[in-house]
Amino acid sequence: MTAVPVWAWVATFGVLAVLIAADLVLMSRIGDSLRAAAIESALWLGAALAFGAVVWLWRGPATGSQYLAGYLLERALSVDNIFVFVLLFVSLQVPAALQRRILFLGVVGALVLRGAFIAAGGALIERVSWIFYVFGAIVLLAGARMFKSGEGGSGGSGDSLAVRGLRRVLPVSERYDGSRLLTRTAGRLVATPLLVALVAIAVTDVVFALDSIPAVFGVTRDLFVVFTSNAFAVLGLRALYFLLAGSADRFVYLKPGIALLLVFIGVKMLLYDVVHMPVWVSLVVIAAVGGGAVTASLWRERLRSRRIPAASARDAASARDAASAGGGAVAPDRDGDAGDGVCVRGAAAGDGTAGDGVSADHEVRGTVRT
Repeated sequence: MTAVPVWAWVATFGVLAVLIAADLVLMSRIGDSLRAAAIESALWLGAALAFGAVVWLWRGPATGSQYLAGYLLERALSVDNIFVFVLLFVSLQVPAALQRRILFLGVVGALVLRGAFIAAGGALIERVSWIFYVFGAIVLLAGARMFKSGEGGSGGSGDSLAVRGLRRVLPVSERYDGSRLLTRTAGRLVATPLLVALVAIAVTDVVFALDSIPAVFGVTRDLFVVFTSNAFAVLGLRALYFLLAGSADRFVYLKPGIALLLVFIGVKMLLYDVVHMPVWVSLVVIAAVGGGAVTASLWRERLRSRRIPAASARDAASARDAASAGGGAVAPDRDGDAGDGVCVRGAAAGDGTAGDGVSADHEVRGTVRT
């Protein structure tokens, strides 16, 4: 692995600290609107690309390309976290005003934990060469599992286990106490649901990191590149959450796209000593699959939005014709449409039903401030 001077690490940590502080100041001024989330996300993307340009000029096109490929891969994989964060916030009923705070703490904690994972993974690859193929198998199996089940390392079992462990250590109150993680009830120290949410977010990211970090090692073995690409992708995750959470269910092809990327990277790692694949090939595949999945999802949603009104109109006309033929009348439902001609968009519940008659999309939008 390429050695990077200490001053470069110190400078990088300093830049990240300044960017985090600037992000906090900026967001406190421009608020929590959808426009603010779009601005914040664009600024983090710009900062990541600017850092990549510095790496390109400093260490050459090869390393710069590795950084860009690693960043795009982590960016694509981190989007999958958003789906789980949405479910966690809905299930724990985290108030919209507290979501930004808990995501900030979770992202900073995730950055520290990922740094430790990357250092450990790099040390293992350096000392035990065959561990690289174990990482490749992990990534390949993660992709196959996502194809099979339609979900990645969702972290569902992991975060519930962590929450159960927290409840054994500390009693948990039933109500939030402002932005406090701990509070006192009847003179006894208890955890608030906000601390439960923080633990769930942190553990979820750790579970995702078990797949994503080995995947980046499949692009490059340079620890500096692996860490910095992870850092910028994770730090931009909070803004991306508020930008996409309300419409996360629209990206139906994103998970298959992520699964395909994981399978590609896993195969690439397993064939490392047999087939030498240039970095630009990985870069093109990551950009094409990720961008193609997003574009296909948006196109499908556009076609679907066109079909639904036409289908509803046809159903309503058919119901009126049938009522006229039978001499009766069709009572409109609460939405003013005739009969069952109404199409409600929302995610199905875990048992395959619509879940208490309430659209999951409606629940998500109710918890995310836009």
